Amino acid sequence: MNLIFPHTFVPWFRSVAPYIHAYRGKTFVVAMAGEGIAAGKLSAFAQDLAILQAMGIKLVLVHGFRPQVSEQLRAKGHPERFSHGLRITDAPALDAAQEAAGQLRFEIEAAFSQGLPNTPMANATVRVVSGNFLTARPVGIVDGVDFMHSGIVRKVDAITIRRTIDSGAVVLLSPFGFSPTGEAFNLTMEDVATSTAIALQADKLMFMTEVPGIREKQDDPESDIDTELALADAEKLLAVLPATKPTEPGFYLRHCVKACREGVERSHILPYSQDGALLMEVYTHDGIGTMVVDEKLESLREATADDVGGILQLIEPFERDGTLVRRERTSIERDIANYTVIEHDGVIFGCAALYPYPEAGTAEMAALTISPQVQSQGDGERILKRVEQRARSMGLASIFVLTTRTMHWFIKRGFQPVDPDWLPEARKRKYNWDRRSQVLVKHLQ
Repeated sequence: MNLIFPHTFVPWFRSVAPYIHAYRGKTFVVAMAGEGIAAGKLSAFAQDLAILQAMGIKLVLVHGFRPQVSEQLRAKGHPERFSHGLRITDAPALDAAQEAAGQLRFEIEAAFSQGLPNTPMANATVRVVSGNFLTARPVGIVDGVDFMHSGIVRKVDAITIRRTIDSGAVVLLSPFGFSPTGEAFNLTMEDVATSTAIALQADKLMFMTEVPGIREKQDDPESDIDTELALADAEKLLAVLPATKPTEPGFYLRHCVKACREGVERSHILPYSQDGALLMEVYTHDGIGTMVVDEKLESLREATADDVGGILQLIEPFERDGTLVRRERTSIERDIANYTVIEHDGVIFGCAALYPYPEAGTAEMAALTISPQVQSQGDGERILKRVEQRARSMGLASIFVLTTRTMHWFIKRGFQPVDPDWLPEARKRKYNWDRRSQVLVKHLQ
């Protein structure tokens, strides 16, 4: 047995637990591009969806089929036609779409039925339900182009879908809809997924796509992915990003923006090429793709009584290894108004407390803690600036810290070491000479 394993598994599992609690009972609409299925990603994707369902998440799965329809048309020697980013669906293309949808539905249902030992599907029972949940209307003639059997979602049977996922089944939607007269229309996966997420007021809309997300620098294809976009920022990007082809960054972003405008809390763009992207996006702090939200999920704010448990959980490992002085729950509850926290999606990832000594014109910053999961991302500096602002608003001239291990971090940020005799008399009486903490002061301008 690997004795190191518990030391890595247990902290990891504890870090995942808040997300398991947060998303239990939530509704996700997950859309998989047909290119991902063609690339052989279906089996692993189904396994990850089965894990989400086992964690109590209600799922609607929408599949695309662009490359599969194209393959059917090539086999029949029939040319493809596109306009305005949409397929022009004549009679042969409609036949090809129906054949591709039927084959993909069969493959998806088979993937969810693989109860192989030693896989995530072992002991899993995932029921997949599909049906005529969508009513469609024709795209019609646009700029003189007749789109024939290409359609747009008119209505989603949200009541029946909700009843089905509440029963524990996964609803599978193909990009097909029917008019009240029974006419079939070829839809886009993106339209179906977005319309369904809006109709259900889903908690998440997630696109598994060819693109990895929206990059922080649009002119640099190697720049980092912007993991969180406020809706207002995403709308500004849409004005400059190309958005007519699935390989262009704005193509999925416009659907994410539409969903968020109409009540879906969060929309995501994820790369299907990354194994486990779905799990990483749901169960890690920053995820792996781009998330569009109506407002920033991360907030820097003063703590409330509801934050006591989160603060205790955050600082406990640092108290255990001696980095921080141990604090009792009662003292944190008593002093909770002194704390500043950084919260992301309901989980506290950073904190610090400010204890003023107004008679000496200074204050102590204590318990500055950042979760190991997000260290080196600037959260420490953000909390420090907020604490400095609080001290200035009190009319104080300086702040000080006592530390035994992080002197260099504070010195780099303008603190200077002083003798413990510098401390205010009230704080000097509580100074632990055995611990021999260094005292560092920062003068506020």
